Amino acid sequence: MTKMTLRRAILAGVLASAAVVPMIAPMPAYAQFGGIVYDPTNYAQNVLTAARSLQQINNQIQQIQNQATSLINEARNLTSLPFSSLQQLQQQVQRTQQLLGEAQRIAYDVQDIQQAFNGRYKGAALTGDHAQMVANANSRWEDSVGAFQDALQVQAGVVGNIEGTRTTMDSLVSASQSATGALQAAQAGNQLLALQSQQLADLTAAVAAQGRAQALQSARQAAEEAEGRERFRRFMGT
Repeated sequence: MTKMTLRRAILAGVLASAAVVPMIAPMPAYAQFGGIVYDPTNYAQNVLTAARSLQQINNQIQQIQNQATSLINEARNLTSLPFSSLQQLQQQVQRTQQLLGEAQRIAYDVQDIQQAFNGRYKGAALTGDHAQMVANANSRWEDSVGAFQDALQVQAGVVGNIEGTRTTMDSLVSASQSATGALQAAQAGNQLLALQSQQLADLTAAVAAQGRAQALQSARQAAEEAEGRERFRRFMGT
């Protein structure tokens, strides 16, 4: 083969190669491995969708946790106080009432007081004969002595309730400070108000007993003055 023939053969091969290159298709955006087609764009979309689904699940879990916390708080707010001082307070009030009910001679009753004063402190009780005046004077003295004794007993009962009041107050304050919800705090506050009411009841009883004794003593003195004037009038008249 001559040089001219070789050059022509090489040129023909180059031209043939140049004609074949434009016919090759571009590389696709996916690849195939062992029969499985991998698409990067589709994979990215699937990952994004999975991430969004996971976020929604997390949001739902958080909502459930918030609802559970709210229910727990509501349950605490509805929990009743395990401590009650009502029975003890009622017993203290009943003891004070019992002492008042044991009043001697003249009770805490309007009709009894009216009858006693009509019979021993005024009117005909101060103008009867000598024996009646002496008997009425003795009755008035017994009224005063009994009233002062009643006042002392009531005061002793009120003082005796102080220790129970202190114990109850300590328990209520402790229960209020350790309350787990609004209901327990409110119930502790209500019981503290009940304790104050019991203290006011004791104070009222003590004041009433002392006032009764002083009133009877003053009535006794007034009756003695009226009786003394009647005796003086009779003496001067004779």
